[in-house]
Amino acid sequence: MSRLKVGIIFGGACEEHPVSVKSAREVAGNLDTEKYEPFWIGITTDGDWRLCDGPDADWENARPVTLSPDRSVHGLLIGERDGYEAVRLDVVLPVLHGRLGEDGAIQGLLELSGIPYVGCGVQASAACMDKALAYTLARSAGIATPTWWVVAEDGEVDPDRLRYPVFVKPARSGSSFGVSKVTRADELPSALSAARQYDSKVLIEEAVSGSEIGCAVLEEPSGLVTGEVDRVDLSHGFFRIHQEDSPETGSENSTFIVPADISDESRQLVQETAKTIYRTLGCAGLARVDMFLTDDGQVVLNEVNTMPGMTSYSRYPRMMAAAGVPLPDLIDRLISTTLHGAKR
Repeated sequence: MSRLKVGIIFGGACEEHPVSVKSAREVAGNLDTEKYEPFWIGITTDGDWRLCDGPDADWENARPVTLSPDRSVHGLLIGERDGYEAVRLDVVLPVLHGRLGEDGAIQGLLELSGIPYVGCGVQASAACMDKALAYTLARSAGIATPTWWVVAEDGEVDPDRLRYPVFVKPARSGSSFGVSKVTRADELPSALSAARQYDSKVLIEEAVSGSEIGCAVLEEPSGLVTGEVDRVDLSHGFFRIHQEDSPETGSENSTFIVPADISDESRQLVQETAKTIYRTLGCAGLARVDMFLTDDGQVVLNEVNTMPGMTSYSRYPRMMAAAGVPLPDLIDRLISTTLHGAKR
């Protein structure tokens, strides 16, 4: 039986580029190549597309490639001396994080191309990427969220109306880039400036007192499956999933307890709330839902990652592995489910 042709897109022209490359390397080591024929498509930080043998050190020097929006092509146009070679793809796995990867941009291109792809569609990707929009939709469904304010480009906020501490963050950026914890009014201007380096739309959130909890959600034809819940164990400061200077090395102030050291009742509540959030925001395929578990047992939404990291230190694959779904099986399930529901 011929192998399925899988386009795996990684890299990206955003700050999470190195994390995406490391995720792709982990996928490369766990993909069943007897079942799947991978076509590795790397996007440089300048936005150049390259067809390479894999996410190794020299991938940026590989041949140029284009993902055609023409549905009759249904795949790639590979640059040749005398023109282009067309390669039809069966499915695409976009291992992209952050802007242009999780915000609906690549999903829109894939919709035009007609190629089935793993993960959320355009609408859910955009909604989850915009934290203020995600909070608005979640609240409309009765899900608890932090108290928040939006500061538009060049907008101002009265520091005296805030109850400190607050977190200032880009509304539409991934990970902890541009995020600041503000404990006094005079810290607010510099925090807004830091957030605006990544997005013109800034979110200010009141701090939520409680444990930071995550839940991996996997969609299968039979319904939603959750991984083991994890808890973020902080050594100092506030949770930063990546070190900004070397994001591929993981967090420098946090470890993750999997399964989380919480009661069975709280675990079940977290998992059911994660499923509700997933459905409310219209997610598909997979998502990591980050929440707070307060001291009085309430679950509060933090954010939703529609293409969570797949590195060796990433939370989503660790939570799924703890629930009996190792990464090779997870990749296979994601692709199989995508093909099962190919028409969007």
